[in-house]
Amino acid sequence: MSSKMVIRQPQPVMVSQDSDEWGSGICDCCENAPECCFAFWCFWCFACKTSKDYGQCLCLPLLDLFRTGITPAVTMSMRASMRQRYGIKGTMCKDCVYSTFCTACTWCQMSREMKRRNIQIVLVSAKTS
Repeated sequence: MSSKMVIRQPQPVMVSQDSDEWGSGICDCCENAPECCFAFWCFWCFACKTSKDYGQCLCLPLLDLFRTGITPAVTMSMRASMRQRYGIKGTMCKDCVYSTFCTACTWCQMSREMKRRNIQIVLVSAKTS
C-alpha cells in the first residue's frame, strides 16, 4: 500500500481597489514637488521619460513640437490611452482641454497615476513544517 501526501500551496490573491477616477487632480503638483519642478524646468525631458515609463517610444512627445493645430496630439492621445488602460472615467473633451492649456500639469498627473497604479506584487513563501 502506498500513501500519497498532497500539499496544496497557498495561492496568491490580488485584490484590486483601483478607482475609476484619477488618483490626483490636474493641479495636485504638490504631491510630488521634485517631479513637478523637473516637468517645469525641463519639460521635454520629463515628457520623454514619462512616455518611456508608460511603454511608448522615448521621443514620442517630441512630435508635439511639430503640431499644426493648437492641441498637442501626442499629449492628448497619451492621456486618453491612460484613461483606457486604467479604466478611468473621462471624456475626450476634458483630455483636449487639459492637454492644450495645462500640458505640463497633464504629464505630471499621468506620471503620478502610473506610479500610483504600478503596485509591485510580492509573493511571500509559505513555511513548511
